Amino acid sequence: MQQGTGGSETQVTWEDQQNINKFGRLNNRFHELEDEIKIAKETNDNLEDASNELILTDEEVVRFQIGEVFAHVPKEEVETRIEEMKEVTSKNLEKLEAEKESVLAQMAELKKILYGKFKDSINLEED
Repeated sequence: MQQGTGGSETQVTWEDQQNINKFGRLNNRFHELEDEIKIAKETNDNLEDASNELILTDEEVVRFQIGEVFAHVPKEEVETRIEEMKEVTSKNLEKLEAEKESVLAQMAELKKILYGKFKDSINLEED
């Protein structure tokens, strides 16, 4: 595969192709991470809303969804479970954000390498 611009041809080596493929995989993972982060933030917000609603309720026993079933559970136990779920979701969100930053850094490095060699012959930007 050769790309030509203005009479000069740039040979695509096996290593270049591997870098291009790696960039594509990282770009796909980046988009997956954005979706996962969005879902984690929504889950965190929902848990926060549930926690706030629980504070406002006067009932000692509330309905709590376990799987596909709602069970009557003491309010204190539900508060504890919601706090544990919020902690797990927050840790997951932090992990996803860190992975996203790592992926972005790797993509930036590959862009520098690929644009350095191919200049305008390659487009790594999203439209």
